[in-house]
Amino acid sequence: MSQSTHTQSFSLLTDLDIHLFREGKHYRLYDKLGSHIVEHNGVTGTYFAVWAPNGQSVSVIGNFNGWNRHAHPLNGRPDGSGIWEGFIPAIGHGEVYKYAITAPSGRQLEKGDPFARRWENPPHTASVVWKLDYKWKDKKWMAARKKKAGKPQPYSVYEVHPGSWKKYAIDRSLSYLEMADQLVAYVKEMNYTHVEFMPVMEHPYGPSWGYQLTGYFAPSARFGTPEEYMQMVDSFHQAGIGVILDWVPSHFPEDAHGLADFDGTHLYDHSDPQKGFHPDWKSCIFNYGRHEVRNFLISNALFWLDVYHADGLRVDAVASMLYLDYSREEGQWIPNEFGGNENLEAISFLKDFNVAVYQEFPDAVTIAEESTSFSGVSAPVYAGGLGFGQKWMMGWMHDSLNYFARNPIYRSFHQDDFTFSSVYAFSENFMLPLSHDEVVHGKGSLISRMPGDEWQRFANLRTLYGYMMTHPGSKLMFMGGEFGQTTEWNFEQGLQWWLLDYEYHKGIKRLSADLNKLYRDTPALYEQQFSPEGFQWIDHGDHKNCVVVYLRKGLKKSKDIVVVCNLTPVVHESYKIGIPGGKKWQEILNTDATQYCGSGRLNGGDLVPIKEGWQGQEQHLVLDLAPLAVMVLQMER
Repeated sequence: MSQSTHTQSFSLLTDLDIHLFREGKHYRLYDKLGSHIVEHNGVTGTYFAVWAPNGQSVSVIGNFNGWNRHAHPLNGRPDGSGIWEGFIPAIGHGEVYKYAITAPSGRQLEKGDPFARRWENPPHTASVVWKLDYKWKDKKWMAARKKKAGKPQPYSVYEVHPGSWKKYAIDRSLSYLEMADQLVAYVKEMNYTHVEFMPVMEHPYGPSWGYQLTGYFAPSARFGTPEEYMQMVDSFHQAGIGVILDWVPSHFPEDAHGLADFDGTHLYDHSDPQKGFHPDWKSCIFNYGRHEVRNFLISNALFWLDVYHADGLRVDAVASMLYLDYSREEGQWIPNEFGGNENLEAISFLKDFNVAVYQEFPDAVTIAEESTSFSGVSAPVYAGGLGFGQKWMMGWMHDSLNYFARNPIYRSFHQDDFTFSSVYAFSENFMLPLSHDEVVHGKGSLISRMPGDEWQRFANLRTLYGYMMTHPGSKLMFMGGEFGQTTEWNFEQGLQWWLLDYEYHKGIKRLSADLNKLYRDTPALYEQQFSPEGFQWIDHGDHKNCVVVYLRKGLKKSKDIVVVCNLTPVVHESYKIGIPGGKKWQEILNTDATQYCGSGRLNGGDLVPIKEGWQGQEQHLVLDLAPLAVMVLQMER
């Protein structure tokens, strides 16, 4: 047991810090609040600082003082900031602690540190004094990322739940170091450009999948130490793979050791449940109008980009933040000052968040999970938008899955479901998501929703993936989808890796890797993926045959791509399609190829166009259209 006798007056906070804190503009608060190992008067110990403005008293408790709330009181700052602070000698790396807070009512609370760099492994709930010690080896990656900032680039994202990607036993997930070996190698093999982790931040309840956070500044101890998490990120970067993190600024749980009721009051949330309690998730909603809360959240976002070298943040549940009546009936919500349902404080916060991120890390990306028609989610703040880099295209996802679930016999009556996304595809910078939300809660797996016999189900899935990867926008695939997982996702179990003993699943996996490579290496598929100049319909009117043809275009030096989708199991021989100028074309990918377990109806060799106009194009090709397949043709200049 460490020996320490008293708390000493000491501060890392300057007058400027306090000024920025009060203004809601202190975005590096993690350097000041929380626990920090420092030297004071020639003695090494730990400086503690915590915001608890309504606490009657605050002290530090832990093993070092027998959890005695009277042993090490902190000093309330006289400047009215509500921050309590103090230096405790001989408290160092690895010490477990909490804050003992006396509420205004006299209730005794024990809280974890909101800024703790590490927490105990759940179900234990204390914070841990931790001095990060890791030497990054990703200098080459970070330099290349900086060089590419603002330029068109592919985003083919593999979404992962770290606890269930692979398991050695029912209760044994991979560690960060094991993921640094196995997951990195797999993502590289599959040609994804990025991995996206569902929340890695510390959370007490596993079935929340990480979306109910208590340790906002700490990677979950379930999988290892903070340094081991850093090593995993480093390994991804050295393999040329970016890391995007799920970030949850929309709500937090009511756990006794967390942010709720922090100093005996609604410090981080609203006291009125019509604004401060989420009816869907039974959790607390942040008070975005409070400067100190904005400090906390934006500092947290920058922390993961700064300290942990994250390449982007996918922001969870943005729709729930934007609207005061989200999931509420009439009479259950409070209108804004203008009588509307927009959460003006949240909108202002999201703008400040995006401005701060792109000002500090212009080479990072922010992505909104936002499911409504709210205007300008990915438009710049200076143009009146929220400032996100990208937004999930939920409409495309719903329409596409509904279309592919139909028996091909009836698809001719529903072609608008397939083509409608082009009407609004460029209203935002869209990411096409086939995420974890589509394979849970009784929805089944993607392959289980495809119609027909076994061959047709896999052919439909291959066609869906071919369509997705050639449609404008960046891409996201949840783990397991890339090889045709047959059951819906269960966070308590690993993926069905044994399915790869079967040829159909091997075929889907090969196709997924090849589609990722095609998208990554073909500028016409990503250079103008957010611009209408990058897409053109050649034919979307053949409803009878359920055939659509479209053109994808990059910048000036890029070779154009023509995509042909045959959405029924009928083979169309000698099918005529219009194409733009070019001496010859080649079929560079066909989802019906035998290596993908298709029937092998390919258009091999050089395809020489006939110089006769068709479908508004100056010439045409005559092709054999494989059943339930996507064919990708590339112009040879």
